[in-house]
Amino acid sequence: MSRSEELELIRFENAAAVADHLAERLWQQRLETPQQPLGLATGRTMEPVYAALVKRWHRAPEAERRSVRRSWLSFNLDEYVGLAPGDGRSFAAFMQERLAGPLGLKSSQVRLPDGLAADPAAAAASYRASVAAAGGIGLQVLGLGLNGHVGFNEPPCAADAPCRCVALSATTREQNSGAFGGDLAAVPARAISLGLAEILAARAIVLVVTGGAKAAVLRRLLQDPPSALLPASWLRRHPAVTLLADQAALSLA
Repeated sequence: MSRSEELELIRFENAAAVADHLAERLWQQRLETPQQPLGLATGRTMEPVYAALVKRWHRAPEAERRSVRRSWLSFNLDEYVGLAPGDGRSFAAFMQERLAGPLGLKSSQVRLPDGLAADPAAAAASYRASVAAAGGIGLQVLGLGLNGHVGFNEPPCAADAPCRCVALSATTREQNSGAFGGDLAAVPARAISLGLAEILAARAIVLVVTGGAKAAVLRRLLQDPPSALLPASWLRRHPAVTLLADQAALSLA
């Protein structure tokens, strides 16, 4: 592992090392600042992170496990419009299988937008209000989309865009089609997503980027000036962002 203070970057050999590091940081956040909710993400990048966090749970003393379970509160970035929590393709199901179930957390502790709401815009406003009522996000975890999105904030996206219902780009739907059997037509066309406004209001942000497929977009993030055309670039204006990346993702940087 090596550190670049200039870029607020921590380099790792591989995705497994990234996952172990982030799992430990999430664990310590729950122990040290339990009053601050976590902001969580889903997707392939996060799978090893949650697996590492579950392993951390099993290694912890019982007193720590009780403390973490009692104080846990997290808000996920997004959810597909039209999918029920019990649908195996939903992000709610992803979180239940990989985190909430193994740690014994209640659904009220691992919150996501309501993908089945009759009025997605109203559901987005309600979710935004829930985050605000909880005091805002303490530590926000993000992945990086191939087109530069964070959450489902597709380009172009302003830095002050709020939680809302968004139309998903063809690139994003293609990237996520694996969870739908590779059938692009089965991927929902819309989602409810926290906006850059809520993300940038977090006290600290961790951006996780692994794998060679993300190398080109990561290079843009590191080299290009902040722009609505690359929503993740707005993170560079936040005072407390840590980028965790493996060698493959940094191969073009």
